[in-house]
Amino acid sequence: MKNNIGIWIDTHQAVVINLSNGDQAVKKIESHIDTKVRTPGESKKYGRFGGQYMTYEKNSENKKMEQTKQFLKILSNEIENCDAVVLFGPSIMKTIFEKEIKNDLNLIGKLVGVFDADSMTENQISAWVKDFYKK
Repeated sequence: MKNNIGIWIDTHQAVVINLSNGDQAVKKIESHIDTKVRTPGESKKYGRFGGQYMTYEKNSENKKMEQTKQFLKILSNEIENCDAVVLFGPSIMKTIFEKEIKNDLNLIGKLVGVFDADSMTENQISAWVKDFYKK
């Protein structure tokens, strides 16, 4: 009774393919990471708080990091009960998630590979995961 998972991941979404006992389940998870946001009042290069200056750039970077952490936490919960997981996709998000998995002692032994892949349709993603686990 193997429970293998393949995750195609980029900055906007992750497609989780769960192969269990010959059955296939597909789940799309949106990241909700704001990549290009214009904050109202962002015309100045700094905001003044007492004697300190804080850039809007730093605020948006902190917001993006927090949104990324939330996205990866959701994905970590998805792979908690699997036997093996493979990551693939076009962006650097797969590498960030790989580091997150390697830092979690419960998940480190489940990662079987990280691969580069182009943008794919849902059917192509499913076929890629099936081919990977046939090997």
